[in-house]
Amino acid sequence: MKRPARPRSRTFALYSLLLLFLVPNASCAQSADPTEDPRFQQALDLFEVWLDARMDYEKIPAVSVGLVHDQDLVWAKGYGHAHPESDVEATPSTMYSICSISKLFTSIGVMQQRDAGKLRLDDPVSKILPWYDLEQAYPGGPPVRVEGILTHSSGLPRESAHPYWTGPEFPFPTREEIIDGLASQETLYPGERYFQYSNLGMALAGQIVEQASGMTYDDYIRAEILDPLEMSDTYTDIPEQHKGGRYATGYGRLNRDGMRAEAPFFQAHGIAPAAGFSSTVEDLARLASWQFRLLENGGTEILDVNTLREMHRVHWVDPDFDSMWGLGFSVAERDGERTVGHGGSCPGFRTTFQLVPAKKLAGIAMMNAQANPSDVWARMMSTVGAALESIQSDPGGGTARPASLMEYEGLYESNWGETAILRWDDSLISVGLPTGNPVDAMTKLRRTGDDIFQRVRDDGELGEAYIFQRDESGAIESYTVHGNFSRKVG
Repeated sequence: MKRPARPRSRTFALYSLLLLFLVPNASCAQSADPTEDPRFQQALDLFEVWLDARMDYEKIPAVSVGLVHDQDLVWAKGYGHAHPESDVEATPSTMYSICSISKLFTSIGVMQQRDAGKLRLDDPVSKILPWYDLEQAYPGGPPVRVEGILTHSSGLPRESAHPYWTGPEFPFPTREEIIDGLASQETLYPGERYFQYSNLGMALAGQIVEQASGMTYDDYIRAEILDPLEMSDTYTDIPEQHKGGRYATGYGRLNRDGMRAEAPFFQAHGIAPAAGFSSTVEDLARLASWQFRLLENGGTEILDVNTLREMHRVHWVDPDFDSMWGLGFSVAERDGERTVGHGGSCPGFRTTFQLVPAKKLAGIAMMNAQANPSDVWARMMSTVGAALESIQSDPGGGTARPASLMEYEGLYESNWGETAILRWDDSLISVGLPTGNPVDAMTKLRRTGDDIFQRVRDDGELGEAYIFQRDESGAIESYTVHGNFSRKVG
């Protein structure tokens, strides 16, 4: 994969210009727009310097992210290139394969049909799909049921009888091929015994939606979910008309040579209800906003509010207590709060969509490479998400960052690695790069003299000095700590 030439740091190249116009003052804390609060701005700087390093070191071409609070897409942005070969930049409206996030739409469709009285969660799949003939290898156990499919506890094998995750062709089966392949398959476990993630099960769930509604899967999902939520950039397949345009070029895993190969264009065909959708950050934000709206206002928009709550609750816990699932939604715990959502991984793409219902906060991360979007989501939530929470709880609590400290900001390099210097509250922080968690990696500095800052220890005492040097023009060019130099490179 060819990487277009660019500055060492997107963050500092952009912000050295933008900050001249966006330096917050005391009135920012009172602004109705939380993204103008200095706490949000400094958290965004920290997230972006972390993401910039992560993308460079892992050769991730593009990342698009968004943060939803309550019913508003508060902030969204694209980084890098949707099409590296042609230097097309990523945006919040860039389309990505969302793969297994598709399962949420299928699950909503199943629950709509349940609420309409067309099926029951305890119905055997064979009662709804007359052609279902997968062998029950454990005749003494319960049958494969609708609820078991939605919680991945049905005992079904993970995949249809086809090698569609095998490159370079990725031969996804058609609906007819999936049905024909059932006769050669059998249940992997007794029903309701273990968690076994199953794309086959969710592909069958799409057929259950068709059978119960009397509509094609695509027509049903568009009429009953996508169109009402104005998700016009979400498709139940990969839109070929946007290939090379709004739909990003995907790239595979990081190879030993430190590069990623371009992934082939694919369609999931019969596996689409489990893994075939494409969407954007902006459209998935609408899906999050709808859930917060329904939970707050009640009613029956798309679903009855109690049905959505039912989907968000844990319905299955594996015996090892490592896997919890609602009805279609993955359920987990983060910092003492319940999160619900789903991730996705397909050839050339990784995505995640997670909500924290108690905080009315949701994050979306999408990338066109086989990397880790959950890590991006977590870092976004611990930086800009945490700042947003702080602003909501204390709107007037922001501290304007001194413009006089701006000249120290930048990316510095030594034999030992990279360090970012950022303004934070009324002083500076240093962050070593790359790092797993930029919040944990922060070292707070306090100004103690002209061009001299000292590390603030956890007990509040001052430690070693960071002494900044200037060039002949008076610009900051390096700093020393423990007598060793780090030179400014960005």
